[in-house]
Amino acid sequence: MDVISEAFSQAIRLIGTLDDKLIEIVALSLRVSLSAVAIATILGLPVGAGLAVAKFPGRQTLVVMLNALMGLPPVVVGLLVYLLLSRAGPLGPFGILFTPEAMIMAQTVLIFPIIAALTRQAVEDAWNEYREQLTSLGARGWTAALTLVWDIRFSLITAVLAGLGRAAAEVGAVIIVGGNIDGVTRVMTTTIALETSKGDLPLALSLGMILVTLVLLLNAAAQSLKQLAERRYG
Repeated sequence: MDVISEAFSQAIRLIGTLDDKLIEIVALSLRVSLSAVAIATILGLPVGAGLAVAKFPGRQTLVVMLNALMGLPPVVVGLLVYLLLSRAGPLGPFGILFTPEAMIMAQTVLIFPIIAALTRQAVEDAWNEYREQLTSLGARGWTAALTLVWDIRFSLITAVLAGLGRAAAEVGAVIIVGGNIDGVTRVMTTTIALETSKGDLPLALSLGMILVTLVLLLNAAAQSLKQLAERRYG
């Protein structure tokens, strides 16, 4: 018990003194996760909205596949991205394996199905409700899809937050494509795993506390923004 108490005390001390190594790891984690969420959101919103509104052969199969991809094992994604970025892979000449860019790519692949699938469900519900009204106004296809995305934009914050939660908790894929290199690709989750295995509990605990706090703050901020916007715009 004394060991755990001492570890917590040292963890709080690391946070309080703004340890350089701690700040570096947190900054890289935010860069990787937020970049991946931004890219996945830009790609996922139109894809999900398009699937919700469009009618074409094989649509239901794509919907089922998209929902299934929400549960992609991170280590499998990491392996696939590794093969793409390795020297023998098609993207090998770019030389981005074991860099933050590779980690962003892996996280984007993991997050995209989540945002796209949740967007599809939300937009499809709205489309079923407003289909006749939009059709009477001449809105069809992409016009209707983008109109609905804008109309329910505050509800779609939930989809983005789900993607952010997946990114923040990711370990397997980023270790494989990033290599967990100190000072280069070491993020909060991979450092927690490494330092815990080494027995360095203070650093692992301090990063764990920061990670939980950041996720809570981002979710609270997004929820507050959503509620404020709903009150203002109805």
